[in-house]
Amino acid sequence: MALLGATMTLAIAGDMASPDEAKAMSQKAQAAVNEMGGDKAFAVFAADDGGFKEKDLYVFCMDLEGVMLSHAMKPELVGKNLLDFNKYGDELFKNMIAVAKSSGEGWVDYHWPYPGSDEIREKTSYVMTNKEGLFCGVGAYK
Repeated sequence: MALLGATMTLAIAGDMASPDEAKAMSQKAQAAVNEMGGDKAFAVFAADDGGFKEKDLYVFCMDLEGVMLSHAMKPELVGKNLLDFNKYGDELFKNMIAVAKSSGEGWVDYHWPYPGSDEIREKTSYVMTNKEGLFCGVGAYK
């Protein structure tokens, strides 16, 4: 029975994306927003067949005031200001906005619940600004 549990854990871990894959998807998301505009790109990000949901990766987009504009996995967050969100010990959205404002793109490290468990793990998101004046990001567990 223990072997079955280990096999299942390995299978789940094998389905997790790397930070490099997250950065590549973030770059793809930036191009999509620049080419089609925010609203059209947000619809593509949310679509199961849009090419922006791979392994555990998905795109989220936020304005520079902290309002979530698009979230492929939690649409209930859209329209909410998350600037002061700090549930897991990090001001991740403030940090993302700081990166977006200072360099236009980069990595932001934080802690986030691991899918399928209550365990809080290290995660990193690559965020990039675009022509719409907002930023989108894609995160991966470290």
